Amino acid sequence: MENTKLRRRVLATATATVAVGALALAGLTGVASAGPPTATTPAVSADSLSPGLLAAMERDLGLDADAAKSRIAAEYRAAAVAAGLEKSLGTSFAGARVSGNKADLTVSTTDASEAALITKAGARAEIVGHSLDRLEAVKDALDKAALSKAPKNVPVWYVDVEANRVVVNAASTSAAEAFVKAAGAGDKLVTVARSTEQPRALADIRGGDAYYMGGGGRCSVGFSVTRGGTQNGFVTAGHCGRAGTTTNGVNQQAQGTFQGSTFPGRDYAWVATNANWVPKPLVNGYGRGDVTVSGSTPSVVGASVCRSGSTTGWHCGTVQQLNTSVTYPEGTISGVTRTSVCAEPGDSGGSYISGSQAQGVTSGGSGNCRTGGTTYFQPLLPALQAYGLTLVTSGGGNPTTPPTTPPPTDQPGGTWAAGTTYAVGATVTYGGATYRCLQGHTAQAGWTPAAVPALWQRV
Repeated sequence: MENTKLRRRVLATATATVAVGALALAGLTGVASAGPPTATTPAVSADSLSPGLLAAMERDLGLDADAAKSRIAAEYRAAAVAAGLEKSLGTSFAGARVSGNKADLTVSTTDASEAALITKAGARAEIVGHSLDRLEAVKDALDKAALSKAPKNVPVWYVDVEANRVVVNAASTSAAEAFVKAAGAGDKLVTVARSTEQPRALADIRGGDAYYMGGGGRCSVGFSVTRGGTQNGFVTAGHCGRAGTTTNGVNQQAQGTFQGSTFPGRDYAWVATNANWVPKPLVNGYGRGDVTVSGSTPSVVGASVCRSGSTTGWHCGTVQQLNTSVTYPEGTISGVTRTSVCAEPGDSGGSYISGSQAQGVTSGGSGNCRTGGTTYFQPLLPALQAYGLTLVTSGGGNPTTPPTTPPPTDQPGGTWAAGTTYAVGATVTYGGATYRCLQGHTAQAGWTPAAVPALWQRV
């Protein structure tokens, strides 16, 4: 099983450079020196937020255009501060979340002596009893048990950073207790919650556009990508097709072929397209203007997020939990993000975006867009890493080829440094080799150039 701590670092620290400058705080090596966000922090550019996205946020979140722009800017800043604090706090870090329309940031720690550091960085400090590492170890035990036998009547489990507990949602208390016992996870850190959720993969089969699988069915495009500098394509949900499955585009013309697909376990795939399809850094706004993708900064718990899909168009909500596990009829999916956004069959694979920052692709959920529901998305960065892909962005320049030779042994030395923000094209040395940055991000321990070909190319 994928290492939980590394997986969390992927989601929390591979932050992309935001063209509007709202993540300037993340460029500082020390969190304490960053200070709280101020009124002079650059706001979100109006050009980076489509009318369609703003309209969906007003409909689903009750925010007018000015309030939506202010909230997204605050969420960008919160994500940067949270990523830096996670690095500084280390094993005492217990999670981060935002709340309210002003996206006020709360960072939890098990060490009361670190409250001053958190406060100085511009966040509210919360002292809790259990670190995020400890809670995720419990969740890992549940994930391992589900791999061997998916639990019946236990659809979802996740780490709830606000409650500082692992939450198991189940149709019956006895089913949840049996699952926890079989996993050997113990019940001291677990809360069982009754739930009527019946999640399923949403395959009925530009981001958000429809495509059609050769064997039948429809899904939605996630985000445009390239591989090797010459091959164009897009990421989507793994349950939409298997390697070798052919696709037709929204115009019903021949489009491409699935090159890689993972489902269950995770839910990501990528399709290589033919020369007739040109990758654009856009997400379909469904009549209200397309959204331009400028990066891939992951959002924190509580942040606003919107989804584009070929069945229901634009819908918005908030991030509820990261690193969630959910059981579909086909098996258990781990590492997805739980949201309050609705979706319906055919939306699968479509784009999740916060402001102009790509978040992931629609996986599955329960409910619908008439009565509301819960939807899960597969985070984007693990998919890029798995297949050596580069996200197409408005400011990314020409993507370059990922390394095809084995990376050098992971060893210290060189100019690469955790805590530094790298822009596209920046070069560093590490382990005796030179690397060029493929996607803007804030570096942290574990995300060395040799280990992450989605972010670095060896030159």
